[in-house]
Amino acid sequence: MIPYGRQTISEDDIAAVAAVLRSDHLTQGPVVERFERRFAARVGAKHAVAVCNATAALHLALKVAGIGPGHRVVTSPITFLASANCAAYVGATPDFADIDPVSYTLDPVMLAQHWQPDTRAVIAVDFGGQAADLPAIAKVARAQGAVVIEDACHATGGKFHAEGREWNIGANPWADISIFSFHPVKTLTTGEGGMLVTNRDDWAEHARRLRSHGIERDASRFEQFEAGPWVYEMQELGYNYRLTDLQCALGLSQLDRLDTTLARRREIVAAYNAAFAGLDWLVPPGLRTAADVATTSWHLYAVQIDFAALGRTRTEIMTQLRAAGVGTQVHYIPVHLQPWYRKTFGYGPGQCPVAESYYERTLSLPLYPAMTDADVAHVVDTVRSLALHSSLVSSS
Repeated sequence: MIPYGRQTISEDDIAAVAAVLRSDHLTQGPVVERFERRFAARVGAKHAVAVCNATAALHLALKVAGIGPGHRVVTSPITFLASANCAAYVGATPDFADIDPVSYTLDPVMLAQHWQPDTRAVIAVDFGGQAADLPAIAKVARAQGAVVIEDACHATGGKFHAEGREWNIGANPWADISIFSFHPVKTLTTGEGGMLVTNRDDWAEHARRLRSHGIERDASRFEQFEAGPWVYEMQELGYNYRLTDLQCALGLSQLDRLDTTLARRREIVAAYNAAFAGLDWLVPPGLRTAADVATTSWHLYAVQIDFAALGRTRTEIMTQLRAAGVGTQVHYIPVHLQPWYRKTFGYGPGQCPVAESYYERTLSLPLYPAMTDADVAHVVDTVRSLALHSSLVSSS
C-alpha cells in the first residue's frame, strides 16, 4: 500500500533522539532552544517559539495578538479544523471567506467582500504548501487594522514570488505571525509539534510565557516573591504547550535534510503534472504564480476529478485505488459545513460556493519523499486507468 502521506525517519534521526535519551534533559532543556534558533534562521525570522502542536501555536498567536470576545477571525473553509477552532478558543467568532478557484487559498476579493466591522484577524492558509496571496490579503486586513496570521502548516521550507522577488514563507512583510506544523505527514516532523514565528519581541516573549502556564522566571520582573533560586511567578493563566527535547532533536535532524526532502517532493509533483496533463477528467493542483512550482513545498497533491464522468462516486474511486495499492485522502470537508459550526453560528451551504464545489471533486494522491520512482509510476498508471471502463477512454 502506498499511503497518501507518511513520515520518513532516517538513522540520523534515530541517533539524534537516542543522544537526548542519554542526556540530562528529556524536556525543558537546551535542545528546544537550539531547534528554535535553527528554525528561525532557516525561515529568516527573528523569533521561533516551539510548542506541542500547531493548534496550540494558532491559539497562542491569537492570544498574543490580543484577539478575544467581540472580535471576528476570518479564515479559509478549505483547511483543517484548527485554523478556525483557535478563534473559538479565545472567545472570538470564527468566520470564513471563499477560496480562489486556482490555488484553493483564501481569495482576497472574497475576503474584502465578506469583511465585517468586528473583524480583527485573518488566518491565511498556505494550502498544500502553496502560499496564500499574502500581499493582497494584508492590504485588505491592514487597511482595517487587522492582524494577518499565516497558517503555514503545509508549507515548511517553502517560498513564494511577489513584487518581483522570492519571499520565505514565515518571513515576509505581510504576515505578522506564521504558524508551522510538524505532524508526521508534514514536510518536517517532530512526531507532533508546532512553531510560532514572529519578528515582534513582545509577542514572542508572551508566547513563551503562555506555553508554560504563564510562568515568569526572570527575577527582575517578579512582583511579589523574593528572588531566590527556586522562585517563579505565575503572571497570567497559561497552558502546558511545551515541546520536548526529544522531539526537538528529531526536528533538528530533519531540518538538516529539508532541502533534499523538498527537492524530492517537487520531483514527484513534476512527474504527476506531466503524466496527468491533458486528461479531461482530472485537473492537477493549480498555481497562482507559475514560478512557484519550483519553490512550493508541496505537502499535498490535491487533484480535481470529474467523478460523474467516470461513472463512479468518490468512495468507489477511492476503494478501487486502494484495492490497487494506492491510498488517497480528502482535504478537506469545508469547515463551515461541519455540524458544530452550523449549529453554533448558523453557517451552511452556499456561504462559500467555490470551496463547496472544490470539495465535491477533490482527492489527494500519494506524495512523500520516500516514494520510489516505481511507486510514482504505479500511482500514475493506476489513476490513469480509472477511465478505462468509462466513456472517457479516448481522452485518457
